[in-house]
Amino acid sequence: MKKIISVLSLPLVIAQLATAQQKFSVSGTVSGNAPAKYYLQYNNGQKYISDSATITNGRFSFAGTILQPTPGVFSATLTRNLSGDKKEQAYLFLEPAAMTITVQNGDLTTTVLKGSKSNDDNVKLEQEKEAATVQYKPLMEALRNEKDHDKAGAIREQLAPYFETNSQLSRKFIREHHNAFLSLYLMRFEVGSMSLDSAKYYFNSLSTSLQQSKDGMKIAKEIKQLEDGSPGSMAFNFSKTDINGQKLTLADFRGKYVLLDFWASWCVPCRAGNPHLLELYKQYKEKGFEIISVSDDDRNPDAWRKAVEKDGIGVWKHVLRGLDMAKRMKEQPNPEDTSDHFGIHSLPTQILIDPKGMIIARYGGGGEEHDALDKKLQAVLKN
Repeated sequence: MKKIISVLSLPLVIAQLATAQQKFSVSGTVSGNAPAKYYLQYNNGQKYISDSATITNGRFSFAGTILQPTPGVFSATLTRNLSGDKKEQAYLFLEPAAMTITVQNGDLTTTVLKGSKSNDDNVKLEQEKEAATVQYKPLMEALRNEKDHDKAGAIREQLAPYFETNSQLSRKFIREHHNAFLSLYLMRFEVGSMSLDSAKYYFNSLSTSLQQSKDGMKIAKEIKQLEDGSPGSMAFNFSKTDINGQKLTLADFRGKYVLLDFWASWCVPCRAGNPHLLELYKQYKEKGFEIISVSDDDRNPDAWRKAVEKDGIGVWKHVLRGLDMAKRMKEQPNPEDTSDHFGIHSLPTQILIDPKGMIIARYGGGGEEHDALDKKLQAVLKN
């Protein structure tokens, strides 16, 4: 029977991480109108590598070391006589093995990598996702070009169904391929939108070696954060400076039911749910109910303030989450990030805390979630 690692005991787990770098090689051939060079970029487990190879008689090669299978970008410097619709990048998965790449007429849309099981898996999965991908490409392009804050949010909403389709295909792959590195790679992107039970289920379905890998331990940490922000856990006691410049500490609200509302000015469903929160606040404020909205607008506090004013929600408490993107990009600790302490990966997410500081409910999304929150508040604040 496969050993199951419990994320409940994460601090006690001694990870058997593979720390030895392993060699890989890529032998390439390109036919026809080839560029002068190809480039290969990847993370070797310790740092980001950017390598180049000169084309000689239609041949080129790369070699290096990696800690484990890893995604990479294969790209070209195109000569002027290649048509403008040629793709300049191909995404692939490297493995510690001898691999080959073939490219026809210098066109990276024809790139074929052989010798990597992870790449084979990814190619097959991407083919299954192609139907949704073709449909959302114009929306992605529109999102990249849209400067208006509200319009960009509306485009993200239109993208949601396509992302959900692809997400379901990714989860299907994870369920059916417990030993595949691609399952671990996909899990990194899926765990943020999973419930606690689903996250545990999918993580524990992975092989022990994947769970104990460097990426596996990162996922286990995320699941532990989600658990810390779920019913049955004591709420993390954060301190912030609120929107009015006043100090705010969660513990100061002991004795009340507190709803932590994780949102952002650019989040369309968050903004759409604000009128409902206003109704709840008016209904239960005098019965010992408080709302603290935690905004994901650290990089645009002006938009945050404008949204609070426009939606008329300044009647309750507001703070920024404390995200330091520079630390996030360097994978450095960011203890001021309130969202991390509650395992927040999607907006809106709402967490209800009882008068003793215990989390008693967690909601995400909208629609039917409103009904669940309404019923919970009615039950605990009926007196």
